[in-house]
Amino acid sequence: MIGGPNLFMYLLFVLPLPFFSPSTMNDSTSASRPQIWWSNSIFFVAVHLAAFNGIYWLPPTIIPWPTIALTYAMWQLAEFGITIGYHRLWSHRAFRATVGVRLVLAVLGSAGFQGSIKWWCLRHRLHHRFTDDPVHDPYAATRGLLYSHMGWIFFKPTYTRMELVDREDLDRDPVVRFQHKYYIPLALFFGFAVPPLIGALWHDAFGAFVWAGLVSRLAVWHCTFFVNSLAHWDGLQPFSDENTSRGNLLLAVLTSGEGNHNFHAFPHDFRSGPWIATWDPSKWAILILHKLGLVSGLRQAREVDYEEAIAYMDHKSLHGVPPSMEDDEYDGENKTAGDTCQQWTIARTKAYLKEHPTRCLVLLHGWVVDVTSYLGEHPGGASLLRKYAVTPEDDEGADRKWRDASWAFDGGLNNHSRAACKRMKELRVAKIETEAVS
Repeated sequence: MIGGPNLFMYLLFVLPLPFFSPSTMNDSTSASRPQIWWSNSIFFVAVHLAAFNGIYWLPPTIIPWPTIALTYAMWQLAEFGITIGYHRLWSHRAFRATVGVRLVLAVLGSAGFQGSIKWWCLRHRLHHRFTDDPVHDPYAATRGLLYSHMGWIFFKPTYTRMELVDREDLDRDPVVRFQHKYYIPLALFFGFAVPPLIGALWHDAFGAFVWAGLVSRLAVWHCTFFVNSLAHWDGLQPFSDENTSRGNLLLAVLTSGEGNHNFHAFPHDFRSGPWIATWDPSKWAILILHKLGLVSGLRQAREVDYEEAIAYMDHKSLHGVPPSMEDDEYDGENKTAGDTCQQWTIARTKAYLKEHPTRCLVLLHGWVVDVTSYLGEHPGGASLLRKYAVTPEDDEGADRKWRDASWAFDGGLNNHSRAACKRMKELRVAKIETEAVS
């Protein structure tokens, strides 16, 4: 007999298109069928059932307006905890914040019931490393609309490439460590206990629990999930079509700006769009905090980069094909460096590093790339680049062995975008003979 959560599982994972792509579902389940995450599933379904039951007995027409206002406030505050805190601050390191701001964002994010900061950020960084990969992307849009929206929640994760994701910054942050350790009591208190305590001020504790506690949790959940699902399904792609991410004004309104998802071609930017008119309350909140001196180090994509991306996509839209890579305007290489670039031996490169110990050089496909000026912009953080940087001490005994970052750049560590490849070519400083590297 199929009933309760089992019926929900049946409807979610047995029904075919348009919600799932059969080919990717078969690929992902043929080798080993993932285990249902029963604690997650039961809690998720139970909150939905309780909220719908509460709405039936307490429709919005009979609850007082302060409860409605509290519901909206609890929804938006928890949403900001996710968009400003979990996403832009901790996942993408788009700015720095004081301890007080981080504590507030950690509390608000806890009320969103989406896991701890550490768990959420590691999973999201994995998503960015392997976007749309049906195996390694935790909520790949290529596995179907319903799966990317919430289907992934019901299975115990098996992230085989999670060890590739950098986490040192999360482990160093005492706020992240505290919230990770006490996440469950924090989430229960601020998500389900605080609303009725506030509602009791106007003698509507139960109504506040139903609406500001249960219903607002559903709003936070599904608005966030829309970024994983609908924002990869319908909308515009003005910056990139290398993955399924799209921009959608309606979703931007529902997600405090995150629906402008195609601008995530530049994930380190604290904004979700470069224009003033872009609907992005999260950006406005960050700017206010910056004005108050509570956040600093706002990171933005270079204007030349996103304008070039728009020009590239416009050309592709008008002509049906990408611009010729032989055209100087669109060639990712720095022409000056490419034409007059020095030829360095490994010994010469080591000597250069000894003379300039603060420089950060990486080796990519026989090129020496000076990423020193890019350390503060790299979405994965400066420590990740330094991990793959060459040093004067690398294999002192034999020039034919040297640290090479090509594997990491070519998809072993991350699926780099066209914009990232273009920027890498701009930073080339010298050519090394391919046969001198193994």
